[in-house]
Amino acid sequence: MVKYLIRRILALIPVLLGVTFVLFSLLYITPGDPARLALGEGAPEESLNEFRREHGLDRPFLVRYAHFVYNAAVHQDIGRSYSTRRQVASEVIRTSPATIHLAAGAMVFATALGILFGVICAIKQYSLFDNITMVIAILGISIPTFYLGILSILWFSVWLRWLPSSGFDTLSHRILPWITLSSTSMSIIARMTRSSMLEVIRSDYVRTARAKGQQEYVIILKHALLNALIPIITVIGIQFGNLMGGAVLTETVFSVSGLGRLAVDGIKSRDAPILQGVVMFIAIAYVFINLLVDLVYAWVDPRLRTRYR
Repeated sequence: MVKYLIRRILALIPVLLGVTFVLFSLLYITPGDPARLALGEGAPEESLNEFRREHGLDRPFLVRYAHFVYNAAVHQDIGRSYSTRRQVASEVIRTSPATIHLAAGAMVFATALGILFGVICAIKQYSLFDNITMVIAILGISIPTFYLGILSILWFSVWLRWLPSSGFDTLSHRILPWITLSSTSMSIIARMTRSSMLEVIRSDYVRTARAKGQQEYVIILKHALLNALIPIITVIGIQFGNLMGGAVLTETVFSVSGLGRLAVDGIKSRDAPILQGVVMFIAIAYVFINLLVDLVYAWVDPRLRTRYR
């Protein structure tokens, strides 16, 4: 297990190098001058040149990239923001808790309701509840997050006045962002749970458990759901990573000061260090979420533990 963890952590290095190189390339070929965006259109040429020298924008592309990798690996310095002149690492640390809470809360919401509805739909296949739930799930996958967020604000904040329309300070502020962000993941988890349960629920060991007279809830939870969890866990891990990276629109709609808002501000000003910091954080989160999913596999299915020995 220790060797496996070391290998997965070392695999993080080429992932981060690839992500940062692609991002560097995209920012390099994107039209626009970061110096002029930071200092304004009326800034004199001397100030623009000084800004470019200060931030290394006058260097060749590969030299700038190598300098960034060296500072990040040796000095744990991923640069300063062009616009605020603050350390990017401190900006990411300051804004990441809101994004983590938003994604984690949405994931708990999506997982609990997705598995619950998926199990019920599998038990009551082709019933009215099953048909209605699957139609709602298709709508949840199809409706864009930003549109659902705007509709949620109109319904629950403007018309019904049940919940606040912005912010992330209290539990009442977090309910609408959680529901909005979790809608797609909940729908996908519900459909996967239903499909996986339908494959397992007709197995011989489930029929044997019923023949032995075991109670139905024991059969569903212990024999069926536990053996159907592997593909469900895979989907949950993928969706958790997607929620970390896809919170940008939700944070913008509900005015949440997280990584998404930070990334949007960085895109507007072509603040490359900010974008690199946000993307690196999300890439690291993706890798560790996948690592956690692999470990949960071994906990759920003892047969998979042999691969870690």
